[in-house]
Amino acid sequence: MRRPSTGLHGTVTVPGDKSISHRGLILGAISTGTTRLTHFLTAEDCLSTLTALRALGVPIHRDGTTVTVVGQGLHGLHAAAQPLDMGNAGTATRLMTGLLAGQSFDSTLVGDASLSQRPMERVRQPLATMGAAIDLTAGHLPMQIHGRTLHATHVTMQVASAQVKSALILAALQADGPSTIVEKLPTRDHTERLLKAFGGDLTTAADGRTITVQAQPHLTGQTITVPGDVSSAAFFLTAASIVPGSQVTLKDVGLNPTRTGIVSVLQRMGGHLEIHPTDQPGEPLGDITVSAAQLHPITLTAADIPAVIDELPLVALLAATADGISKISGAEELRVKETDRIATIVTELRKLGVQITEQPDGFTIDGRQPWRVADAQFDSHGDHRIGMMMAIAALRLTTPTTLADAGAINISYPSFFDDLTLLDAETEAAHVTNLN
Repeated sequence: MRRPSTGLHGTVTVPGDKSISHRGLILGAISTGTTRLTHFLTAEDCLSTLTALRALGVPIHRDGTTVTVVGQGLHGLHAAAQPLDMGNAGTATRLMTGLLAGQSFDSTLVGDASLSQRPMERVRQPLATMGAAIDLTAGHLPMQIHGRTLHATHVTMQVASAQVKSALILAALQADGPSTIVEKLPTRDHTERLLKAFGGDLTTAADGRTITVQAQPHLTGQTITVPGDVSSAAFFLTAASIVPGSQVTLKDVGLNPTRTGIVSVLQRMGGHLEIHPTDQPGEPLGDITVSAAQLHPITLTAADIPAVIDELPLVALLAATADGISKISGAEELRVKETDRIATIVTELRKLGVQITEQPDGFTIDGRQPWRVADAQFDSHGDHRIGMMMAIAALRLTTPTTLADAGAINISYPSFFDDLTLLDAETEAAHVTNLN
C-alpha cells in the first residue's frame, strides 16, 4: 500500500455491529417467534455464534447479511452432539457461558489457540454466585458447563467488561428471582437495549452501574437492523484524520453513547468531524464525515477506557501523529485481548520509528517525532485490530510495506481492504501484501 497523493475520499458503509450481531442471534434464539436481523455482520466471530446456536437446536437461515432465527424460547435449547467450537470469538464464548449455565444440559466450549489463552475465570467466578457449575482448564478453555437451575443474586463485578456483564444478564434471565448486577464502570449497553426490545424487564439505576434483571421473561422475536459497527468505522475515521488531504463519510454508523469513545477522543484531539444523527427508535445511528487535521495529544485514564477499549490501537496511532506527548493508562484489559495488545501496539509502532514507551497498563507516545520506517514488514500477530491498525498506518508512508497474517482481519471485517480501495482510487489495489 502506498500513500495516496491527494488523500482518501469517498463514502463507506461499514459492516454491521459485531456486538449487536452476537446479541441479536442469542436473544432471537431464546425468544418465541421469528427474529430477522438485517445488515448482520458475516465475519468469523459472529458466524461462530450462529454455528453454536444451530448446534443447540436453533433453526437459523442466512441469506447474505440477512439472518432469520426461529426462536425456541428460554428453555427450548438442547444439548449439542459435539463440543461447541467458538473459534476466536471471545464475546460469543462469554455470552454463551451465561446462557448455557442455566440450561438443563451440559455443554463444552472450545476455541482456537488464541481464544484458549484468554482468561475465563472472570466469567466463571461471578456466575458461580448464582449457583453455576463451570469447570475450566487452568483458567481457560476448554470449558465444561453443567447446566442447572440458577439462583437470584446480587453480584458486584470485579472487572469492567461488557462481555461478563452480558453473561450475567443472560444467566439472570433463567434464575429463580430478580438479580442485581453492579458494574465496576459503565460499559456498552447493547444487551440491555436489545433485551428490552425483545420484551425483557430490566432497569438501570441512576448511577449507570446498577442493573436489575427480572427472571423468566417471555421474549418475543423482533426485526432488527444492525447499525454499522463504530469499531470498524473507527479505522476510516483514523485514516481520514492522519492522511493529509482526506475527507471521508461513514454512513449509518452506530452512535450508541457507550460506544462512541473514539469519536470523543478525536474531538478532544482537535479532529475535524461532522455528525448527522438519524431519527429512529432503538440503537442510535447516523453519518459521520471526517477530514484530515493536525491532532493534539491526549491523556486517557481508567474511567475513559471502557468506551474506547476496542479502539485503543487506533488511539495509539492517532497519538503517534499528534503534536505532543499522549498518555494512556488504566488499560490493563488490553493484556488479555486476542493478543497482549499493549505489547503488540508497542512492537508494531516502533517499526515506524514512533517514540512509544510501554507501561504496565498502557503506554506513553511522543507524536512530535517524524516517522522513520525501521522495519517495513508489519505483523498482525493474529489480531484483527492490530492488522487493520498497521494497514492504516501504511497509508502515511511512501515506502512499500507488507503485513504478515493479514487473514486475521477476517475475524471482524472481511471486506476491510475492499472498502479501503473505495477510498483510494489512485492506488491499483490498495492492499498490503499478504504474507499468509
